[in-house]
Parts: sequence; C-alpha cells; structure tokens
Amino acid sequence: MLSRSLAGRRRWILCGLAATALAALATGSVVAASAAAPVNTKEPSLKGSALVGKDLTGNAGTWTGAGISYAYRWLRCDKSAANCVPIAGAIAIKYKVTSTDLGATIRFEVTGSNTDGKGTATSSPTTVITTTGGIPASSTPPTIGGTAMVGTTLTSTNGTWVGDEPITYSYQWQHCDANGNACKDIAQATHSSTKLTDKEAGFTVRIEVIARNSRGTGKAFSLQTALVQGGGSGGGIINLPGGGKSVDVKDVPAGERLIVESVAFNPNPVRSRTHPITVTITVKDTRGYFVRNAFVFLRSTPILTSTPTDAQTAVDGQIAYAITPRSDFPLRNGFSVQFFVKAYRKGDPTLAGISGTRLVQVATAT
Repeated sequence: MLSRSLAGRRRWILCGLAATALAALATGSVVAASAAAPVNTKEPSLKGSALVGKDLTGNAGTWTGAGISYAYRWLRCDKSAANCVPIAGAIAIKYKVTSTDLGATIRFEVTGSNTDGKGTATSSPTTVITTTGGIPASSTPPTIGGTAMVGTTLTSTNGTWVGDEPITYSYQWQHCDANGNACKDIAQATHSSTKLTDKEAGFTVRIEVIARNSRGTGKAFSLQTALVQGGGSGGGIINLPGGGKSVDVKDVPAGERLIVESVAFNPNPVRSRTHPITVTITVKDTRGYFVRNAFVFLRSTPILTSTPTDAQTAVDGQIAYAITPRSDFPLRNGFSVQFFVKAYRKGDPTLAGISGTRLVQVATAT
C-alpha cells in the first residue's frame, strides 16, 4: 500500500514539472539563446580638429550583440566625403592628421565581430583637412599643359589648395636639368603661361605656384616637362645630351616603325582614387632612335581613369600624362588595370602607317 502511494506521488510530481515547463514555454518565461551578429545602433563618431598635425579620436558607437570585439580603420575621402580609401597603417582608436590628408576628409570605420558574425559602420566625415592657422597649403600640385618645344606656349594650373579664403596666386617658371634638378628661375616668366625660348632648349621646365592669404604663404611645384626641343621644322638627327639620337616623326623612313619603348606609372602600385597618376611614355623607332613629335594615345581598358588628349613627344621621345582614377577604379591587392598605348604619325592611314601599340598595366593595392 505504501509503495503504491509513493509511485503515485512520483507520477504526480513529474506531471506537475512537465506542465510547468509547457506553461513557461507558452508564456515566454524561458528563452533559448539565439544567434545574434553585432548590429550598430548608434553610428561611430570622431572628435578632434581637421588640421595637419592634430589627433583625431574615434568612438565605436553603440552595438547590440554579445561578446563583441572591435577593429578600426581610418579612411581618407575626397572633399565631398566620397571615394574613401583606407589609410595605410591607421588601425588604432587615434589618428594623427598628416600633410597627405590636405584637401581630403576623414572617416572612422568600426567593424564589430563575435562568434555569430560581424557588422561594419562608419562615422560622419570631418570637414576638409587644412593647416593650423589657415595658411595656404597645396593638396594637389600644379600641372603643365603644352608641348615642350621652343616657340610654343606652356600653360599651368594652380593645382588645389586649402586655407583661409581668399587666396591669391603668383608664378615663377624655372628651367632644370633632365632629371628636374638644379632648377633656376627664368627671368620675367612670372605668369601662369610662358613662351619657350632658345634658352630653354635642352632643359626641362617646371612652374612654382605661390599662394598667399591673410595668414601667410605656401608654395608648390609642378612636375618637370620633357626636355625642351629646338624650334623650326624639327628635321634631321639630333644628338641628345645624355646620349642617343632623336629623329622627327616625319623623318622616320619607309620600312621603319614606331615602338612604345617604355611606360612608367607613378605611383605604382596605385593606392588612391583621389590623387592623379603620372604616366611617362617613351617612343623610339625600330632603329633605336628616340622619336619626337609623335602623337601618343593612352586609355585604360576598360575605362577606369580619365583619358588625356593626344599630345606629341618631346625631343627625348617622351610624353607625360596626368590621369585621374574614376570612382570605380579598383583598389585591391594583387589586381592590376590595363592600358592601351598607341604612338602614331598624324596623317598616316590607320592600318598602313608606322604606328606602334602596346598593352601595359599598373598594379593596384589597398
């Protein structure tokens, strides 16, 4: 009788526990753990001055999820806060603004990770980076347009500057050696354009742009041109100062062709969409002579950069173009962008002329 009573009691206890569990599940008082990747609920922020030499400090913002660890990246963007790229080595909670950031904006990016996944969020941008005190500073150097030939006119842009407005500009043209060194002022060449004279033949030319405002003065230099060649018809063979011979494209004889001897990219690899790429192209003929006055066509394939207007090679067979990456220019490690290059003589038939072509590529990186 006693054992039957104990057995009944056990059944009653078990039934009661089961009923309690079912009721708890129905009311939600017992909740099973669910997978939850980090989700940002308040975007990251940054504080500090958008000035060269100053520190920016990031804040991760607010996230939901358990066991979250955070990784940080600082991004350099254009002045409209678009086309952002990671700043090499900038992965701490703080970042010191450098002169490379002039004219750009900065964002702080946070990636939250746990065992269930990860999420990424980015802060609002800084204002455009400038200098302490608002003194003019160059964020993009000036560029020179025109053919490096005696009797022709070269024209300069100011480049891009930051600093307190208004900013005024003055100019000084200089001639330099073949490597752009030992530069000296050209007398009275103090405008944004200058006409090349016999005194510049055999030299390269660059421009110094001086920017002034109420706070002070800043200076910036363009890249140098190719060697300035003599004027006139350009006929005949010229012995170059550094060795080698130069021939005018119109004097390349029948049976010879143009060769795209070399194509050099600077920078290489390309790590930014906000800075121009300089492409220096050298043209020779099949005899090994440098060819002057040849036209050169350059275009990325597919089109991922600006396409420059065809220009002529200088006495040393070189032409330098400054091209700008587009917003879809890929910045990936182990990747490259192809370019088609064609050197040609103006007026030749497309298929029957002396033109030479080449496919080249430039590496990209994050």
